[in-house]
Amino acid sequence: MLGTAMKYTGPGVVRHLPLRVGACLSLTGRYRPFGTQAARGLEVWRRVDGQAQLIVEDDRSDPLRLSDCLAGMALRCDLLLGPYSTGLMRAAARLAPQLDRLLWNHGGAGDDVQGACPGRIVSVLTPTSRYAVPFVQHVAQEAPRGPLWIVQGKGSFGRQVAAGAVAAGRRLGLETVSVVPEALLSDVAVPVVWDLFSAGAFEEDAAVASRALTLSRPPRALCAVAAGVQAFARAVSDREGIYGIAQWFPGAGGAPELGPAEGAFMDSYLRLAGTMPDYPAVQAAACAAIAAHCARVTGGSDVEALWRTAVSLDTTTLFGAFRIDPSTGVQIGHEATLVRWSGAALTAVESTPSPWPRLPPQGGGEA
Repeated sequence: MLGTAMKYTGPGVVRHLPLRVGACLSLTGRYRPFGTQAARGLEVWRRVDGQAQLIVEDDRSDPLRLSDCLAGMALRCDLLLGPYSTGLMRAAARLAPQLDRLLWNHGGAGDDVQGACPGRIVSVLTPTSRYAVPFVQHVAQEAPRGPLWIVQGKGSFGRQVAAGAVAAGRRLGLETVSVVPEALLSDVAVPVVWDLFSAGAFEEDAAVASRALTLSRPPRALCAVAAGVQAFARAVSDREGIYGIAQWFPGAGGAPELGPAEGAFMDSYLRLAGTMPDYPAVQAAACAAIAAHCARVTGGSDVEALWRTAVSLDTTTLFGAFRIDPSTGVQIGHEATLVRWSGAALTAVESTPSPWPRLPPQGGGEA
């Protein structure tokens, strides 16, 4: 039996029962590897928190199943966490206005998803349009400057990440060249000095990186979003020096203000799963810690009260900084991490702070 905590059913309605946290995650289907990690991360958070119940249901990586899952979970839980993947979060966002719960988004980075329902969705992830910022800042400091080639993958994810790379390059005075993944990089087309950023699905990024490395004039610096995860090692054999983008990297943050410390979380996850966690587990646990904090501050599950408390926060978790735009719910505090393959391991690359200013504090409630 978990410890005693308050059950939040609305403003002023408090009973001494554990706080119920519900999540719809992909335990089967296309997103199973990521949904399973998120579920394990939430279980570790629950054990560390000690004053919450956790209910996880399988959305089967299916948007239709997800809609039924969310509707049922909203009736049973005090706090409602969304699914993994921007595609599934898109389906969740369409349903959000009909749910009598604030939807806590730990798994959908798409800008359109994060800003879909102001007042109804709170996001913890760096939006896709800011994924490329650390790498663009990095190559902008190199001399001589070369053009930045940007390969845009299929679908909205690739489009949003690539558009963000172009915007960041222009802000920093870089020449940018946009290409589609079907375009074959050739020695005739590429200049002597150039840098390459690939923004696509995992398979697209792996193919672009492998192709670029065969050129007689390979890019001076090569970054692929997919290179930020360990699975990239199985897809690209010659990965030395390739940069990747990660929402989280071990050891990147200090002592968190909310939720479990990184060391305690990593140890508990290892004991539970027999392996170290990747970003889906960490971002889910961080999201739960923030949601639970807001519920305990407000003393209820009222959507407006939780929203006001969330927008007032300027804090940190083991996942990193948390702060949302008070008008949209889009994450503005958390920054993506630039990583690089060295030997058989990923290492973090120190980067300069983002040139985009953070918004001033707004909203009420405790921070």
